[in-house]
Amino acid sequence: MEITWYGLSCFRLTERGMATVVTDPYDHQAAGYEPLKLRAEIVTISHDAPGHNNSSAVKGKNHIITGPGEFEIGGVFITGVQTNGHAKRSPEEPRNTLYVFDYDGVTVAHLGDLRRVPTQTEIEALGNVQVALVPVGGGGGLVAAKAIEVISLLEPGIVIPMHYSTPGGNLKLAPVSKFLKEMGLPEAAPQPSLKINRGSLPDETRVVVLDPSRS
Repeated sequence: MEITWYGLSCFRLTERGMATVVTDPYDHQAAGYEPLKLRAEIVTISHDAPGHNNSSAVKGKNHIITGPGEFEIGGVFITGVQTNGHAKRSPEEPRNTLYVFDYDGVTVAHLGDLRRVPTQTEIEALGNVQVALVPVGGGGGLVAAKAIEVISLLEPGIVIPMHYSTPGGNLKLAPVSKFLKEMGLPEAAPQPSLKINRGSLPDETRVVVLDPSRS
């Protein structure tokens, strides 16, 4: 399968013969980027905010998933797990949905606008996560230190950081370099996309930085 990043929390997941997924498409005016021009059968939205809920930017969609549940669409198994935004629970805190996509045995977890470390129950509901798309830049999502704590709980083979500052973005977010430094990793040269299969997943957690594509 191939994973392509478009900035903030927006990814496209593709695999031959299976449904394509776009996660958290943004409103380009809110994000500061060029308008998205994507096509997919499935759109998932982690929470209702302009940087994450612009499903109209995706053509060809047959399914829009906005909350928890279990779904099977076009050969892709999707599990949505609801979390709250803050450690202190209140009716005002934003709702967030984590999604796990199972592409023929390769599992990718999109953590959405997660703001706190998930509970053990939430972690268990996600199941075995092989690739984790993790917010690292603060703003509405995890800061670097909390992101590392979540990664240690999930123990994925691959971590792809998201929701951090990139050139042209409007949101005040930390750069990915802060996350890499706290992980004890050197600056990484971004790659245009990640192509993986079950045989290529590493035994030890590896961080892959993607270059935001322009659709």
